[in-house]
Amino acid sequence: MLHYAVVFFVIALIAALFGFGGIAAGAVGIAKILFIVFIVLAATSLLWGVVTKA
Repeated sequence: MLHYAVVFFVIALIAALFGFGGIAAGAVGIAKILFIVFIVLAATSLLWGVVTKA
């Protein structure tokens, strides 16, 4: 999932470089959502691993 967030961020950078503001804004929005989902899932997985080890 982090891979997809980075891919959308790169797409946003390229789109912004060529002047496509709307596409860049959309790609940044998607990248932010994917990054937040990644962080939540990573934290949940970490906590689940700590709880089940105890």
